[in-house]
Amino acid sequence: MHDRHEVAVLALPQVVAFELGLPHKLIGTAVDDADRPLYRVRVATLDGGPVRTSAGYRVLPEHDASILRTADTVIIPGIYGGSPMERGALEPDVAGALDGLSARMVSICTGAFVLAAAGLLDGRPATTHWMHADAFRALFPQVKLDADVLYVDDGDVLTSAGNAAGIDLMLHIVRRDHGAAVANRVARRSVVAPWREGGQSQFMEPLPEVDGARTAPTRSWVLERLHEPLALADLAAHAAMSVRTFTRHFREETGMSPARWVATQRVAAARRLLESTDLPVERIAAETGFGTTASLRQHLHAAIGVAPLAYRRTYRGSAG
Repeated sequence: MHDRHEVAVLALPQVVAFELGLPHKLIGTAVDDADRPLYRVRVATLDGGPVRTSAGYRVLPEHDASILRTADTVIIPGIYGGSPMERGALEPDVAGALDGLSARMVSICTGAFVLAAAGLLDGRPATTHWMHADAFRALFPQVKLDADVLYVDDGDVLTSAGNAAGIDLMLHIVRRDHGAAVANRVARRSVVAPWREGGQSQFMEPLPEVDGARTAPTRSWVLERLHEPLALADLAAHAAMSVRTFTRHFREETGMSPARWVATQRVAAARRLLESTDLPVERIAAETGFGTTASLRQHLHAAIGVAPLAYRRTYRGSAG
């Protein structure tokens, strides 16, 4: 007898259309060596009726939330607004549907707001889309949010970052359940990478420069000289302050030490050059003050989790 793993996907109002189809496309196409399906993926709404998606059209699944009670895995795709994201609370019918489930719980992107509002992430590590991280932390301070990783596997509760990170998580679930060979086969059929390096940091926009009355001129001066050695004493001298006073004002205005800020700006400059030019990595290392390729690689990997050439391929493909 061949028993399939039951997966229920709950489509809530304003469900993100792209993410709604990921479980069926990736988990639902996993097969064993005899080409037998390993999962049955079914989509439900709370009452079995239609719901509007983020793309402006409605979907009409064949099931209602009762299938969640017998599912082995329940997946909550992202939502675009609604009470979990606005108030950190669930509507009574959603809370009732999720209460007391014994299934493995999975969220994609902002679906983490739903799991958190249901109390399923209290005291646990989780992630969501980096653009919503601040709002998530404000609503759910009890959750150990990591906004850098692509997904978090905490055993019976798994969460992913935005959109494409849902692909990473679906493949991870297959890999965890049935091994790399099965997951790689799913990835090849869908023409996606079976594994991606790094975390969300490589896709975040660099933070804008922070204005400050006392150290802003020095920060502008530094940005024109990232290729030069920059000692703390040099920055303090430019600002006409003692090292101690300069460091205190700098922390107040930027939230970080001068050394960390300079390193952050060098990484941001290197990212821009990797994204927009074909300059050799050695040249980029020199122009951004890292000196050597090894130093650039170390700092970039520490900041965003990927090596320079891997980062360039992400944004420039084979052109790099």
